Amino acid sequence: MRLDKFIAEQTGLTRSQSARALRQGAVTVNGEAEKSGARKVSAQDEILFDGEPLQWLEGFQYFMLNKPQGYVCSHDDGDYPTVYQFFDYPLAGKLHTAGRLDADTTGLVLLTDDGQWSHRVTSPKHHCEKTYLVTLADPVESHYQTACEQGILLRGEKEPTKPAKLEIIDDYNVNLTISEGRYHQVKRMFAALGNKVAALHRWRVGPVLLDDRLAEGEFRPLTRQEIEALL
Repeated sequence: MRLDKFIAEQTGLTRSQSARALRQGAVTVNGEAEKSGARKVSAQDEILFDGEPLQWLEGFQYFMLNKPQGYVCSHDDGDYPTVYQFFDYPLAGKLHTAGRLDADTTGLVLLTDDGQWSHRVTSPKHHCEKTYLVTLADPVESHYQTACEQGILLRGEKEPTKPAKLEIIDDYNVNLTISEGRYHQVKRMFAALGNKVAALHRWRVGPVLLDDRLAEGEFRPLTRQEIEALL
């Protein structure tokens, strides 16, 4: 890997900022100052930035995050902070989300640097179920369960949603399990039913449940069993 790319990934600096730091003598490789960002480095090299060692991350990383409201699942957004702010570098620059939640939706987000794994989780052909706790603005009506099971034609769509499972908790709260990931799907389903989603919280992806010990904004690595179960 090029040294300037490694510095950027490990510190969160841009490539140009990394190049400037190199020119200013902030980086040493194996005990000697290095100013060329084009130099190739590997895990066998000892690289210091401002006197602090930078560590190589070996192997893929897998995490679950309890996402708070008001954060987006992208690396750069002008209106909202991103979920990657909860992670230190170099992880923050390497991770991506395996499926996204809207800014106002809370709950389980999976993150990884394993592209093949995340594709398996998010690919429509694998029908990975997601369960949401939905709080509605108006009371639940009796026909909602049947409508979800039969599929709902969303505005602007040509095909109805795939069969979904709806569990009524009380007059205003339901658990909804879907196996698709259409744009704003849950909100649009209830809009088509004449209701409005007041709050949305995802607590399950496939066989993996959100760890109830995680406060909002906290994360933990997935267990080996959870990683494999999602495949």
